[in-house]
Amino acid sequence: MSVSTSTGEFLGTGRRKTAVARVRLKAGSGTITINDRPLDEYFTIHTDREAVLAPLTATGNRDKVDLRITCTGGGNTGQSGACKLGIARAIKLFDTAAEEALRQNSFLTRDGRMKERKHYGLRGARRGTQFSKR
Repeated sequence: MSVSTSTGEFLGTGRRKTAVARVRLKAGSGTITINDRPLDEYFTIHTDREAVLAPLTATGNRDKVDLRITCTGGGNTGQSGACKLGIARAIKLFDTAAEEALRQNSFLTRDGRMKERKHYGLRGARRGTQFSKR
């Protein structure tokens, strides 16, 4: 979370499950590109797009900023959640008055739920082998 003074960009990093999103926010007209693709093309599912746009609409910055996001790891839901956290962190630096709205909607809280590791003697994290009486 820092400000790149040479280009006037505000940086925010978001994580969710195994996905990482690096967000670069600067004042602009409202264009959003994720991995050099537009938002509608990258996230085809409506709920994922809404998750990405949620911090912008809650703070009223939807048409005021341009976003360049780099996503790696995870799946669609994990990447959209990571984008949401990264955007919220970047908005907090861009507009300090918006922090209260971000906190009330819990956009600045990192979701700590991760996949549980596989355990010895089991088929997964919790599932055991099928019992055979004979």
